[in-house]
Amino acid sequence: MTSAPTQSTAPLPERIVRIQRRTLAVLSASQIVGGVGVAVGLALSSVVVDELSGSTVISGFAGTATVLGAALLALPTARAAGRGGRRAGLSLAYFAALAGCLVSVLAISLRTWPLLLAGLVLVGGGSAANLAARYSATDLSPRDRSARHLSLVVWASTIGSVAGPNLAEPADELGVGLGLVEKAGPFAFAALAFGLALVVVLGMLRPDPLALARELHGTREEGGKRRGMIRTGLQALRTTPMARHALVMIAVSHTAMVSVMSMTPVKLHHDGSNLDVIGLVISLHIAGMYVLSPVVGWLADKAGKVPVLVLGMALLVSAAALAGTAGHRVWQVTAALVLLGLGWSCGLVAGSALVSESVPLERRTAVQGLSDLLMNVCGATGTIVAGAIVGLLGYGVLGLVVAVMAGLSGLWLLAVRRRTAP
Repeated sequence: MTSAPTQSTAPLPERIVRIQRRTLAVLSASQIVGGVGVAVGLALSSVVVDELSGSTVISGFAGTATVLGAALLALPTARAAGRGGRRAGLSLAYFAALAGCLVSVLAISLRTWPLLLAGLVLVGGGSAANLAARYSATDLSPRDRSARHLSLVVWASTIGSVAGPNLAEPADELGVGLGLVEKAGPFAFAALAFGLALVVVLGMLRPDPLALARELHGTREEGGKRRGMIRTGLQALRTTPMARHALVMIAVSHTAMVSVMSMTPVKLHHDGSNLDVIGLVISLHIAGMYVLSPVVGWLADKAGKVPVLVLGMALLVSAAALAGTAGHRVWQVTAALVLLGLGWSCGLVAGSALVSESVPLERRTAVQGLSDLLMNVCGATGTIVAGAIVGLLGYGVLGLVVAVMAGLSGLWLLAVRRRTAP
């Protein structure tokens, strides 16, 4: 028989409070340096694939490859966490990202876009690690602070993620100076960032928060093997409707964000913007994703997760409408990308906290792995469709499609809440 979720509003022992503070600090440090690696790749990958392939449609596969990699690594990361704790899961994902950056450097040197896409799949491990870190923040948190603790780790990505795109140009110049081909330097720099994140996790995430939480509550993982993990996760979702609803909202938020964001650098590049402008726009977008996440977490704990999820859908609708009608106005594209990031933050923080508090501890890594798998598969699909839409119909049509998707999702969630309200 499955136990109830283990988080509570009861005060935690002082020892656990101290360990949780240390855990949040270590996770935040890994997010900062890991965020640099992720953001550098986001800023340049679609542009480099566009140049190497000569095709706007193919350039959309750059974002697809990274998101697909995050999806493919979601279950192995969760499985490793289930077996060996959060440290094992995060280390696996960061190591994959480091290897992917090295493959990307080789691909750019050889000027072969298929190999670059293969490298970007592994680079997706950085996103998988950053996403898994948010769940790591909730293992020892009380129920009434789960969203805030989760959001603090998400917020830590701000520093690395905002700085990352703006480091692309200096890293490129440094790489050329060291003998690398043009645009290979940023990926070499990202490899160093992921390597540092790996060292932080391996050396400092002690005691392991998930292992300690299981020890405190006398539970162990269910579904350790891959097939068993999927089955366990699906069983948990069948008995927890709120977790199912949260997964849908996380997937929609991520799909909307990745679809518009992945094609914006290509649009700006074709409009004549240089790397500095593209980097600034992406930096402000990432700031929208992360800077206000503690506020989002506080609001989710105080006002409820579902209202914040609805707010996120409304922000995504507004962002897509602004982006789709921007034309050549860079300021409007920038405003749209900031709102897009904020809407994503609402969906991710409130949705992830709702997943963690709804599912029992012994099944939590299984459901969290499915959550990251679903959001990234949907995101990868979204980037494929986004590349085709922009290549065939234009960036404006992409904005319309995303606005309709987010709007319908918000209305659905409101209808579900109304039906289930006491």
